[in-house]
Amino acid sequence: MVEIDYFFSVLSPFTYLAGDRLEKIAARHGARVSYRPMDIMEVFARTGGAAPKDRHKARQDYRLQDLSRIAGHSGLDFNLHPEFWPTDPLPASLATIDAVNRDAGDAGLLCRCILRACWAEDRNIAEPDVVDDCLARAGIATGGTSGGIDDLKRQFAANTEEAVARNVFGSPTYAVGDQLFWGQDRLDYLESWLG
Repeated sequence: MVEIDYFFSVLSPFTYLAGDRLEKIAARHGARVSYRPMDIMEVFARTGGAAPKDRHKARQDYRLQDLSRIAGHSGLDFNLHPEFWPTDPLPASLATIDAVNRDAGDAGLLCRCILRACWAEDRNIAEPDVVDDCLARAGIATGGTSGGIDDLKRQFAANTEEAVARNVFGSPTYAVGDQLFWGQDRLDYLESWLG
């Protein structure tokens, strides 16, 4: 079975705007998705990128235009200026890693619930009650963990290290072997590659 290593940030609007297209593509091609939340700011720092607030005004302005266009095309509810962004990505990232480790439910739906909470519902995904609500909406029990919090933090750091080692520089990135597909607008290319 082909495995798609899905490197993403729970803070990324572009990841949110991909919706459920990755999971649909994987299902059509009998592929398995391996969810790898990563520290996007660390990835930016180590691969020549910059946080959105540190980019040139021309890039900041274009980003906002592009997000508006993509959101309109996607049909997803979208807030261009969410109240709780940026925020601490760790609680939502660790919850995702834990759910995947436990094989506890629909990881794709969990990711979409977390991203929707930030980009459409103006909720702070750093808050435990918001993360717990996202887990519940994805049919994943709260409270149990696959390991201690330190183990989950180590795995988050390892995901980030692997991303950098595999030349990932943004979110979302879909990797199949040595082939990288960066951005929600590359999902059609990913599907062609799988076909």
